[in-house]
Amino acid sequence: MTVDRVQPPLRVVLTDINTAVVEAWRAAFADTPGIEIRKGSILDEDVDAWVSPTNSRGRMDGGLDAVVKRHLGAGIQLRVQRAIRARFAGALPVGSAVCVPSGAVTPRFLISTPTMETSSQNVSETLNVALACAASFQAIHRQNREAPGSIRSVALVGMGARTGGVPARVCANLMWTGYTLFNEHSFDDYDELRSTIVAQLDDIDSAPVEKRVRIVPPARATSRRR
Repeated sequence: MTVDRVQPPLRVVLTDINTAVVEAWRAAFADTPGIEIRKGSILDEDVDAWVSPTNSRGRMDGGLDAVVKRHLGAGIQLRVQRAIRARFAGALPVGSAVCVPSGAVTPRFLISTPTMETSSQNVSETLNVALACAASFQAIHRQNREAPGSIRSVALVGMGARTGGVPARVCANLMWTGYTLFNEHSFDDYDELRSTIVAQLDDIDSAPVEKRVRIVPPARATSRRR
């Protein structure tokens, strides 16, 4: 079931060491209030949660995953993989995410969401960035539903723009799509989130690279969870 919710303010930081990604974000999010954009390392961000693009098995052996594991310690991979086994039978589909305690003061949580099935996979011809971005915010919905107010700030990097080979402008526009969906809707089911995005972005290859696409959420549910 899909549930609309009034969201408490969430501080969102987009940060990356790639200048092209940062400039593309500034263009894509120019008319989007409440977004902080800067060039730098996510490790420097004092927020409640970091989002790390991963692979379906949660193997933190490359890209930002490897950086985060070195910073937080090997135990973070064990927690991520334990959550994937518990909720997804060991394989995390693109368009879903897990949120686990980091074991650190900052951030308190790590959100892992796959942009690819296997490490170092090129995803430039897929919708994976939009799916992963939307799923990471869905994980925040879920965590705050279980423990209200536990995530009030989050930092994300340019998803798929490094290892995944996604051009900076495409990355930024797809992340904008995922973020705006979060602001308008919450899904109780990752399957419904994926099907909603894929159905509306399936022909995006024919659109100009600079075009941003706003997802129209499904019809409002007749009842809301209190």
